[in-house]
Amino acid sequence: MPTGIHLRDVRAQLFDAAERVLLRDGPSGLTSRAVTTEADCAKGVLHRHFEDFDAFLAALVLDRIHRLEARADDLQAGAGDVVETVAEVLTEVFSSVAVSIVALITFRDELRHRLRTARPGAGIPLATDAARVLADYLAAEKELGRLAPDADVQTLAPTLIGAGHLLFADRTGEAPSEEAVRQMARTVLAGVLTQCQ
Repeated sequence: MPTGIHLRDVRAQLFDAAERVLLRDGPSGLTSRAVTTEADCAKGVLHRHFEDFDAFLAALVLDRIHRLEARADDLQAGAGDVVETVAEVLTEVFSSVAVSIVALITFRDELRHRLRTARPGAGIPLATDAARVLADYLAAEKELGRLAPDADVQTLAPTLIGAGHLLFADRTGEAPSEEAVRQMARTVLAGVLTQCQ
């Protein structure tokens, strides 16, 4: 007889459980047993829905990328302070499980391979996707004249992601203050912000 609770949306519950394990125990603590224990379900549930654990992890990362892309639709150029908006996006991206997911992707070769197959391109999935979201937002602000006409948004966006990752990298330490994130964003964007923003 199976143990654990009945799962209505198995994928979502397993993904949420994996995020809790990542936040609590980090990438090294993320195992299929840890996920099913956290989800309070039978151990075989994960393997009934996914080919193997790397397939589960790839689906988790892709789900989080899709959430990030959905968030991109909410970013409205011209609606608020550019630095504040960038700081909010960076905080949202990195104060979630993204730091642990980036470490997980870096650590697991098979996971990286599966993600590259699903989403070809250079860079680390999720971090690269976050940079693309920011680049699109900054490009829209540039079109509105709130960034200088020569602003290189394709360089600024990954610079912001890299600096943001460094601020949030120590998942066991104290998170950076909102002001620290704003100050970093302000410094990176200082040369391209215009008076009209």
